Amino acid sequence: MPRPNVPVTLSIAITNKAPHELSRTTLTVIDLLLNGDLLRLRSEEVADTLHISPTTLRRRLRADGTHYQSILDHIRRHRCTLQLEKRWLPGKCVAWELGYAEVNSFYRAFRRWTGHNYSDLKRLYL
Repeated sequence: MPRPNVPVTLSIAITNKAPHELSRTTLTVIDLLLNGDLLRLRSEEVADTLHISPTTLRRRLRADGTHYQSILDHIRRHRCTLQLEKRWLPGKCVAWELGYAEVNSFYRAFRRWTGHNYSDLKRLYL
């Protein structure tokens, strides 16, 4: 089975390591989240996809110096950036695309990532 093709910049942003320094498990988790449905991909489902237990998944990610929630947060930020490079979307739409069950959780994450309110972004687009 070939190693997943994870962009170097994304790998370094998430783990501070280049892809060749990471385990196949970590690269596969990044790849699954990068290309998958974030609303449905919880750590248990990812572990099941990899045919390992959630405990083994946590242990392997920890060995690479990361954890599932950190990878998920970086992927959400990356996908948000890609979405907003194309066009402005209502926060509810972006939150849904990024797998947030509550739009307010997305707004808090956006503020943590950028230091700005999502509503401030609308003025730049319109």
